[in-house]
Amino acid sequence: MLSDELRQALLTHGISACDEVTLRQTLETYVPTYTLIRLAPWPARRWKCRYRLLMHDQIYDAQSVAEAYARGLLAVLEGRSQPEPETQSPLAPQDG
Repeated sequence: MLSDELRQALLTHGISACDEVTLRQTLETYVPTYTLIRLAPWPARRWKCRYRLLMHDQIYDAQSVAEAYARGLLAVLEGRSQPEPETQSPLAPQDG
């Protein structure tokens, strides 16, 4: 379950569905690669979170999978995390 604060932040960006699947699918439209980690009990106690979402060079801690996706999605929508380019340009040949 998402906090009211997260729900309101998502609503300001036009996202009303707050279930795990919808948030994941929406995140994947902006970010093609990410890593979601379910933490073991001892790091979860240490960092006070159960899940970690790694996206680009950022880490988002959360108590639930839906919260992790919501935090990552908000970071992209608010410009705190830049989406990856769809295609990379080929390397230019080097003069040797």
